[in-house]
Amino acid sequence: MKSVYNIALLFSLFLFSCNSEPTLQKYFVENTENKNFIALDVSPGILNVDKTKLSLEQKIALQSFNKMNVLAFKLNDANKAQFEVERAKVNLILKDKKYQQLMKFSSGKEGASVSYVGSDEHIEEFVLFANRKENGFAVVRILGKDMNPTNIVTMMSVLQQSNIDLEQLKPLQQLMK
Repeated sequence: MKSVYNIALLFSLFLFSCNSEPTLQKYFVENTENKNFIALDVSPGILNVDKTKLSLEQKIALQSFNKMNVLAFKLNDANKAQFEVERAKVNLILKDKKYQQLMKFSSGKEGASVSYVGSDEHIEEFVLFANRKENGFAVVRILGKDMNPTNIVTMMSVLQQSNIDLEQLKPLQQLMK
């Protein structure tokens, strides 16, 4: 009986020691199967780029990019209240000090922000959050290793040279309708 008590005590200590604060990763996991959301994981393979034609800087930038997760809330007449609740949850998560905001813009019906996790030269994650009161919102997590602002600008030039595989983005077309 004493050993059962000790195991229960250890297990409860383990549970309480786990971080219970909301994070974007948890938010994505919790809402992936929710019918109001469209979830999408995008690999670097979507770019369909000829790596032999890339400069050294472009190759380094491409190697720093691991994947992109997209979670979009599609607004309709039946889920307007839920839209406000979910948007508030994302805003609260992004106010955590680990998310450093790079920029933000807003007009009455729409807004967007770009944040990052990590240090200036060793960024682990870029977060784009955009919302529009007529359509819904989208959260995009760009995950990588040792990304930096220069890599992101360089990635833009890689995107211009790429032949993006639109099949991977088909689920997002529902959001634009």
